[in-house]
Amino acid sequence: MDFFQKILKKSGWISILESIIFIILGVILVFNPEGIIRFISYVLGAIFIIIGLFKIISYFSAKGENDFYNYDIIYGILAIVIAIITMVYSPTIASLLRIIIGVWIIYTSLVRFSYALRLRQLSNKIWVYSLILAVVMFVCGLFIALNPGVITTTIGIIMIVYSIIDIAETIILMKNLKDVF
Repeated sequence: MDFFQKILKKSGWISILESIIFIILGVILVFNPEGIIRFISYVLGAIFIIIGLFKIISYFSAKGENDFYNYDIIYGILAIVIAIITMVYSPTIASLLRIIIGVWIIYTSLVRFSYALRLRQLSNKIWVYSLILAVVMFVCGLFIALNPGVITTTIGIIMIVYSIIDIAETIILMKNLKDVF
């Protein structure tokens, strides 16, 4: 059982690190919501431009070698078009980001719910706390994913709350690993 405890502790530390990153993103969304969305859009756009240019250069540098199957120029032009669309439509990127974050929180809450049920089967007392935290996380995730009118600042606040709950539950679980096994 010592092996499983080490794995759970390692995954617990990774979960805490992910939550800290979510807290940082949440704070940035609270204090500069439009700026962060614009920044993310430009970074994604720049990445697509770099990929596009690389593919176009790759097409011309490989001229004559397997030209029949070389679609790099098409991929390159498509990547640059995607870059322009990403930069121009940053509000749409905000909506997409909202949905991705909401789905991630829902997924995490369902995993926590599963943990709570397993702890209940082991007659561990902390299963109730884990279940309550999982339900709160699930509601926060649904709120983010399904509410198109939610402002970016609210998303930031919910991300911070979610992260704090996730850290608290992970610490509780890590402290009670000996009771689980």
